[in-house]
Amino acid sequence: MPISRRISFATAVCFLLIATGDRGWAAEQFVLVQNGERIATLAAIRKEKTVDIRWRADDNGRGSKFHEIIVEGADGLPDRWTIKGNAWFGAPVDERFERRARGSQWRSLNDRGSSNEPDAIYLPNESSPWALGLYLRQLLQSSSGRIRTAPAGELRLDRIREHRLKTASGERPIVLYALWGLDFTPTYLVAGAAGDYLGFIAPGYVFIESALEGEYAQLSELADTLDRDYLAQLTARLTNKFSEPYWIRNVRVFDSAAGTLGSATNVVVHGDKIVGMRTDPPPADAVSIDGAGGALLPGLHDMHSHNIAWSGPLHIAAGVTSVRDMGNDNAALHALVGRIENGTSIGPHISRRGFLEGRSPFSARGGFVVDQLDAALQKVRWYADRSYAGIKVYNSMTPSWVKPIADEAHRLGLKVSGHVPAFMAPRQAVLDGYDEINHINQLMLGFVLAANEDTRTTLRFTAFGERVGAIDLDGTAVRDMIELMRARGIALDPTMQLTGNMLMGRPGTATPGDLPWLAHMPAPFQRARRVMALDIKPAQYPAYEASWKKTQALLLRLHRAGVRIIPGTDDMPGLSLHSELESYVAAGLTPSEALQSATLISAQQLNSSESGSVAVGKRADLILIDGDPTQDIRALRRVRMTIKSGIVYYPEEIHRAMGIRPFAAKPELSKGTR
Repeated sequence: MPISRRISFATAVCFLLIATGDRGWAAEQFVLVQNGERIATLAAIRKEKTVDIRWRADDNGRGSKFHEIIVEGADGLPDRWTIKGNAWFGAPVDERFERRARGSQWRSLNDRGSSNEPDAIYLPNESSPWALGLYLRQLLQSSSGRIRTAPAGELRLDRIREHRLKTASGERPIVLYALWGLDFTPTYLVAGAAGDYLGFIAPGYVFIESALEGEYAQLSELADTLDRDYLAQLTARLTNKFSEPYWIRNVRVFDSAAGTLGSATNVVVHGDKIVGMRTDPPPADAVSIDGAGGALLPGLHDMHSHNIAWSGPLHIAAGVTSVRDMGNDNAALHALVGRIENGTSIGPHISRRGFLEGRSPFSARGGFVVDQLDAALQKVRWYADRSYAGIKVYNSMTPSWVKPIADEAHRLGLKVSGHVPAFMAPRQAVLDGYDEINHINQLMLGFVLAANEDTRTTLRFTAFGERVGAIDLDGTAVRDMIELMRARGIALDPTMQLTGNMLMGRPGTATPGDLPWLAHMPAPFQRARRVMALDIKPAQYPAYEASWKKTQALLLRLHRAGVRIIPGTDDMPGLSLHSELESYVAAGLTPSEALQSATLISAQQLNSSESGSVAVGKRADLILIDGDPTQDIRALRRVRMTIKSGIVYYPEEIHRAMGIRPFAAKPELSKGTR
């Protein structure tokens, strides 16, 4: 989407200050830039101890809108904090915090609580990025570089380095910090030389003082460098390589073709290959890893991810050794793939899909946004020239362009998948060249929407929740679509975990997909997930629950009809893939069928002969499980060891390093038999 021509709140504040002669007010203005384009603005006006904040984000028909009022105490901590508006997917936000001498209390639409620590800084459930500047100021004043937080936890600040930012008016000195404690990754804060907050940066995603908006490219690259340095240190510490063959003893190997576990055996790995499957004991001087009778599976696939540098360790810790990136900042993804391949960053094998979006007021910003068919075809060729394996078409693409885009992609050997563009039916997308549909809601909306309804907005979620429960799965439209997909070999990447979270999210509670793993995460992250994404009123709960049940029923029908189901998440890396497979079992697939979808079937969808099964000569992408996931799919969460291209990682160590409570202990390693 082009930068909005309407007068933003930030601009309005400037006009107000000029018109009133300032009168003691001070203003701060920030912008959020993704992939080079502005997607949000923030303006904060201050008078004495009161700060009035307006935040507005518009991206892909979504975006949070907040009005915050903060009244600071003498120590700079908030005495009062109110936040009203809407969260990213439209759920209402109404949060209030108040601090008194003996403690503090808060309430939101998702929870309420209190603390007897008046010096603990409050972490709102929903707030604008202005809050990061508040945390920075308090941490800079702390002698320890740490502060307690409410409801729980603490924040820590590490000074990384000074940097001289090149601007049109000359060099500007800045200081870079890593903020820890909001979740399991650092947030990179940018400050001026005097400690004034300038914003935060991530590769491809920069929130910055508006005067520095033009420096997006170098700030994004700077964030990529910081990720590279942090993860290089982590990777060196957590990577285990063996120059000689090593034995994985006493394991039951999952046959991904048959869907069964075999009897106890030993698997031998040398370099990046599986070189033996034997029942004789290892040599006395061999490195031996005790599988303790657990299941040995081929590495899992996540077929719908959007990777950042910190996704890699989470994928590997969950046993995910191959992922498909379904759209990203192209430069950031290219750099990340290079670091994973050269061994300086932990991460899975990444198969890339080129993101292609049409230009509209609702455009998403990954990859390329085009406003002409010729430009779209040129970008298809750009992706092909850089070894992308496919194209992902998005919501705002002009429907009549889908066929020529698909024809050009197929001519160049690329597959085509995506959302179904607005004002286009799923059936037509398949007839025009789709090889796969992403998200089950994109498929099912075709059965409930009128021709003029616009899925570039959150209607694609709300109409899905309100109407899908009434679909007749025995009706002609559904049966014909299933048969068309089966006959043409059209795959579905359903992202059931994400869909279930949308439909079944309720205030203050963990969704069914989050429940098995959320308690292992840092406290602020847990609280942030216990929210409702959509604006669903209690009277609508039965309709949304019926739609979820109908979604599960359709998934099972598609599977039984022979439509290829490939598991992707579009959510929390690693951990939510286990939830995705658990949702398949809840829908009626067997645990073995769910495991096959994440191993052999996904490998087939990627045309990979190296992954998907455990066999001599195959690439050594393996995971050791405590238990039998063919009988209880929940056992899949207990990953004791992940091997990617012969390199050994222990999820217990990765999780501890990232502040996550481990799910299983690493196996014992020894020389020879014991």
